Amino acid sequence: MIHPALGQDTRTDKYLSEDFNAPDKITINNIFIIGNEKTRKNIIQRELNLTAKTTYDWEEFISFLEEDKKKIYNLQLFTSVEVTPLFTEDDQVEILISVKERWYVMPGIIFQLADRNFSEWWVNQNRDLSRVNYGVKLNHNNVGGRNEKLKVLAQFGFTQAFEVTYSKPYIDVKQQHGIAAQVTYFSNRTIPIRSIDNRQVFFTNEQEDILRRNLSATLQYTFRGSYYNFHNVSLGFNRTDIHPDVLQANPNYFLDDDVQLHYFMAGYSYRHDKRDNIAYATEGQVLALGINRYGLFTNDDVNETEFALMVNKYLRLNNKFHYVTGFSGSSYLSPRQPYILVRGVGYNPNFIRGYELNVIEGQQTVVHKNSIRYELLNANLDLSRYSPIDAISYFPIRMYISGNFDHGHVRDRNFIPENSRLTNKYLFGYGVGLDLVTFYDNVFRFEYSINDQGLGNFFINFTAPL
Repeated sequence: MIHPALGQDTRTDKYLSEDFNAPDKITINNIFIIGNEKTRKNIIQRELNLTAKTTYDWEEFISFLEEDKKKIYNLQLFTSVEVTPLFTEDDQVEILISVKERWYVMPGIIFQLADRNFSEWWVNQNRDLSRVNYGVKLNHNNVGGRNEKLKVLAQFGFTQAFEVTYSKPYIDVKQQHGIAAQVTYFSNRTIPIRSIDNRQVFFTNEQEDILRRNLSATLQYTFRGSYYNFHNVSLGFNRTDIHPDVLQANPNYFLDDDVQLHYFMAGYSYRHDKRDNIAYATEGQVLALGINRYGLFTNDDVNETEFALMVNKYLRLNNKFHYVTGFSGSSYLSPRQPYILVRGVGYNPNFIRGYELNVIEGQQTVVHKNSIRYELLNANLDLSRYSPIDAISYFPIRMYISGNFDHGHVRDRNFIPENSRLTNKYLFGYGVGLDLVTFYDNVFRFEYSINDQGLGNFFINFTAPL
């Protein structure tokens, strides 16, 4: 089965069974698109393998119907997508693409935890309500109907932040080249300054001064030459200022005796993404690799290169079961980094179930995640009689029970003794979980996991595991 939001499955028995007299070849006369009141047609047409006035082999035609429907839905502009072949002759069809648009302008209230995950806040930080971010934000996810994204954020509380982000996926007629820009400022009165026993240590001075201010700006160029392959080149600047008390608490916070760290950075990333649903996939694969350079000029305060790799495979076993396996890794060339660039298990995307309360820091990280999932529920609640707005006229809900096993390794070249319990060691964790995928592809995960130290805990997460 496919996601309810994708509409009726075009791979029905009607077209694939022996009772249906399928032609050897099929010709598409026209393609019609309806329901796109805001979205420009060319944004939808960009996702189509199928073209009018073209003849296809029957199996190729059926395959393209499925692929095009998934690609349109993965634009994340529509609550539902249906692609329907309308036969005008035995070997001729017209294609009807019917979409229901999402609510694109999303003003909202920010109320979220500042910590790495819910369990970190609940256990390590003793449910401290001062560690909450609040504020306002405005997301426009389809500016001008061209799939442009605009985000404006004003946040207060534990982390005070202001951010403006704009992206335009296509700036050319052929719809291959795009641009994006982001400017972010944030400040903190409490910051992590190191880890001890593989847990973050937070610091606040007696006067509760602002301990860290950060300003960053990034420009990005994107190239999408084919449907599933994306190239990104970025150029940015980062400046971080800290209070002198931070250096007294950790003289190695910036690796030198200075309260300011500034550098230019550049990066390249490639992503091959052929998932059936990018929010919570059950079929397909995704590959992402990147290289980031921190420090481009001689007067920059950082001289570091980072490599990253992520590969996930999603295998549908039958209508109810699917298996997911994913590998992620990162590596720095230098043996030591400023603490603001520290990586490892516990930092996105490198998590091992059962170690949600820990940060395991080092220069090389490798994680392999595995889940087998069973679909408990796949439903679509029709709310049209209660809601006059199509964008919220139905409530999809999917529920999965999962069995999970993760393992990995973090190499710390410095062999820091206070973190030696978990660094430079093989780590693993396993458990069971309940995943809930609902309105606008929001994901809620409830898991109980046990790690190789024999410690078990219940964890709540708000993103897909991989």
